[in-house]
Amino acid sequence: QVQLLESGGGMVQAGGSLRLSCVASISTFSEYAVGWFRQAPGKEREFVASIRWSTITFYGDSVKGRFTISRDNAKNTLYLQMNSLKPEDTAVYYCAAAWQSSWTNSPSDKYWGQGTRVTVSS
Repeated sequence: QVQLLESGGGMVQAGGSLRLSCVASISTFSEYAVGWFRQAPGKEREFVASIRWSTITFYGDSVKGRFTISRDNAKNTLYLQMNSLKPEDTAVYYCAAAWQSSWTNSPSDKYWGQGTRVTVSS
C-alpha cells in the first residue's frame, strides 16, 4: 500500500524560503516517479515539479529557477526546496507518486498525500 506524508509547510514573507518533505511508505520507492502539485483557493490543481529515474526533473513554468525537487531513495523521501517565494505560491502542496512508466505531469492517476499548506505574505 502506498502512503505519502508531507511536512514543512508554513507561513513566510515574500522572498523567503521553505523546504517541503514527503515520506513515502513504498517498498520499491526508487521504481516510482514522484512529484509535487499545488492547489490554491478557486484554482485547479497545478503541476509544480517531478523527478523520474532519480535524476530527471521537470518544472512548471511558474516555478522554474526558484524551486528545486530532489529525492533521497535511501530515506524514501521527496523534497521541494522553495526559494524566492511569491504571494502567488500560496497553496496547499501535495506530494504525488505513480509507477514510473505511467507518470505524467497531470493530476490524474496518482497516489496523494494529505497536503501541507504554504502561505506567502506580501
